[in-house]
Amino acid sequence: MTGEPRVTGEPRIAVVGGGMAGARFAERYGALGGPGTVTVYGAEARAPYNRVLLAEVLAGRYDAESIALPLGGAQARPGCEVVALDVDARTLGLADGRVEPWDELVLATGSNPVLPPVRGLRRPDGYGLIEGVHTLRTLDDCARLAEEAVDAKRAVVIGGGVLGVSAARALAALGVRTEIVHQGPHLIDRQLDHEAAAVLRERLLALGVECYPGNRARAVHAGMGAPSAGGWERVAAVELANGYRLDCDLVVLACGTRPRTALAYAAGLPVATGVLVDDRLATAAPRVSAIGDCAEHRGTVHGLAGPAWEMADVLARRLSGADPDARYPGTRPRARLSTGDLEYAAFGTVDETLDPGLDVLRITDATRGSYKKLVLRGDRLVGAILLGDLATVDALAGAWESDGPLDGHPLHLITRGVTR
Repeated sequence: MTGEPRVTGEPRIAVVGGGMAGARFAERYGALGGPGTVTVYGAEARAPYNRVLLAEVLAGRYDAESIALPLGGAQARPGCEVVALDVDARTLGLADGRVEPWDELVLATGSNPVLPPVRGLRRPDGYGLIEGVHTLRTLDDCARLAEEAVDAKRAVVIGGGVLGVSAARALAALGVRTEIVHQGPHLIDRQLDHEAAAVLRERLLALGVECYPGNRARAVHAGMGAPSAGGWERVAAVELANGYRLDCDLVVLACGTRPRTALAYAAGLPVATGVLVDDRLATAAPRVSAIGDCAEHRGTVHGLAGPAWEMADVLARRLSGADPDARYPGTRPRARLSTGDLEYAAFGTVDETLDPGLDVLRITDATRGSYKKLVLRGDRLVGAILLGDLATVDALAGAWESDGPLDGHPLHLITRGVTR
């Protein structure tokens, strides 16, 4: 930018947000030999960790330490919440009153869980959720939920997307009878088609998880909570829009996320759904960039780990000097879930009804609980769903990303991999 002050000496790079995008940027910047110092400020008391594996921690397959993320040579500042930015003075204000200078600022503030419009979620005083109602966004959330699951008999998960299915599977593994209420037409409806979701539902049922797609939670009903918790009311049932009640003593809210943009907005940065960035991942303010769930690029907020890491990689190359002209072209995201004995992958166009020129190859194995679908336009792969058997997923994804013609019968893409 014309007239922009030059940074002399070793640059001080501040990363606001100790999540997956911020940690990835710090690690890659260090690996590329970027100059100066990188400091990662996180509101949580823990150093950065892999949020994708929270349900696995809940199920007991990983412990908290095993999902920690590397930071390269960056300094982690957990428990240091940033509450103010001054993009002109190039300072940030911490919750404890300290003011820290920076030469380059990376916003990686992530997202917050969305609370659905369900009556009775909040405590009578309006502060916080009633006892037994949880979100699953942090390790602290995970610890509280695991503690309550020890004595729980029945749980309801509101939301049947990736997080909801993962949380339900984890609770079932802990011995809690679990039910999923999902407003969409079928489970994980953003990535799976109806047939794949039906196979997934059967597999969940075999694991002890019942599902109610096409249903909306209308209200949470409560009884008196434990005296040790101050006597606040505790969840006792979830009421559906049709009036049916699901008795429970645990509720998990898995209704999506919303970008955390308040800090950027208060600093005067342009914000739509997310913080607006260009192909360099730069905001409208000099030396201020944004990546991950909080960033909106070309009208899209991805909210997925894959795109967040791709953004972090591009920005690390640019700011480190390894590739000063690095640009983020956008991401063709791949969705993937692997939790215990449930796994699926989906990418590209999976709804063939959107285009009459598309062909479909579909194989369902009810005995093994697997489902495979390829969506083709002529000899090119435009989308795929794999459920229960991911042996060929990498080869399929490569064929899709290359967008080139495929050799041989498309059936080989499912059974033996890909040749091009």
